[in-house]
Amino acid sequence: MKKRMIIALLALVATALPAGAQYHGHYPRAYLEGRPQPRTSIRYSSPNTYYGFRIGVNGATVKSDDARLDGGSMKSGLNVAAVAGIQLGMSAPIFFETGLAYTEKGGKGTYEGKKFTYGLNYLEVPLVLKYFVNVAPDITVQPFLGGYLAFGVGGKVKDYGSRAAYSSFSESNFNRFDGGLRVGCGLQMSVFCLEVGYDHGLSNICGDAFADSHTGTLFANIGVNF
Repeated sequence: MKKRMIIALLALVATALPAGAQYHGHYPRAYLEGRPQPRTSIRYSSPNTYYGFRIGVNGATVKSDDARLDGGSMKSGLNVAAVAGIQLGMSAPIFFETGLAYTEKGGKGTYEGKKFTYGLNYLEVPLVLKYFVNVAPDITVQPFLGGYLAFGVGGKVKDYGSRAAYSSFSESNFNRFDGGLRVGCGLQMSVFCLEVGYDHGLSNICGDAFADSHTGTLFANIGVNF
């Protein structure tokens, strides 16, 4: 139920964002069409902006000093986000993108021959720079680099050996805060976009039960920009 509420909230935010676009600037259409942008009042009064919605899948793992967590299998999960980007200057098509996402990370493995999984579900804020490279009319390639901040909102540790389940975010399991680096590349055709990337966690996500541990997540998204 909590997951459905979060996804519904993100969808509502994504729906509301385009309605405000007319008050905050212009979508960078000139870059998509391969045309130079006019250097008029946009420079001073309304920088180029875009608003978007993303949905996709994660392949998540955890790297750890603890053998119970390190080297486990990749765990699949959902990610969904509402984003907004703003051009940082008129001389180059560099945009700063941020927003709010719900993302499912974690991992799975075996311990003493018994299977276990652990879900780490976060509300996440991306903080990335994107460079728009026009390759054809209505098509841009968008490499990006930056980071993210995340706060844990749910997840379970499931021990199939003892048939027990515990909250992932507790004093004895995982910390709620995570943050790290993000790198990837996107492709946009008209308003539709595809992007792939990788998140490398820098924060130690473990509590008292485990040693130093960090998330690693490969993701692929589809979406739209307005």
